[in-house]
Amino acid sequence: MKLGLLQTGHLPDEMLETTGDYSALFTRLLDGHGFQFHTWNVVDNELPDSPQEADAWLITGSKHGVYEDHAWISPLEKLIRQIVAAGLPLVGICFGHQIVAQALGGKVEKFQGGWAIGRHSYDLDGTQLHLNAWHQDQVVTRPEGARVLASNDFCENAMLAYGDHILTIQPHPEFTAQEIQSLLEQRAPGVVPEPLIKGATAQLPNPVDNPSVSLKMASVLKGEKI
Repeated sequence: MKLGLLQTGHLPDEMLETTGDYSALFTRLLDGHGFQFHTWNVVDNELPDSPQEADAWLITGSKHGVYEDHAWISPLEKLIRQIVAAGLPLVGICFGHQIVAQALGGKVEKFQGGWAIGRHSYDLDGTQLHLNAWHQDQVVTRPEGARVLASNDFCENAMLAYGDHILTIQPHPEFTAQEIQSLLEQRAPGVVPEPLIKGATAQLPNPVDNPSVSLKMASVLKGEKI
């Protein structure tokens, strides 16, 4: 089946030479599930003509905010609503998580509590889920009908479900310690408070649950109910 990757940002140039862009990370994360990947660089104003151009959709992360004035934001929100109306599977990660919420009537803003970077723990049905995060923005008001699947004290809406075919996740299951290390070096200095940088660096050796989350993502994208 054809999986449409809607790439809403680019990783730093130094990372493109080593780990690749978001599209490469998600291709590796979801490899082996029978997907044929096609990327639209939405951040460069490249969008599909209709939701029928793929069997399922995934929206990536981005350094941009969903509330910023970019020419591609409104068309992407329109596409999201079309995907939802068509009943196609959709997964959104970080920026993707936020833009889906905004497109469906929720509210996203720069969180007063500051940044979440590196390995964080989330409560998922009474069990602890560990994933790498990199965000300051958050979904602060959920759209009507959105269900919380995972959260913690810092991020109430860390994982949301809409109906039985849309899954969105605030942290980054595509980020390993390698990507976090690179972001700590390339994007954090002068932007993220030093104590958070030190804390994230100390957490780099600890494992994350990317494999189990990738299985959940793949099942949703293949049409299995949440």
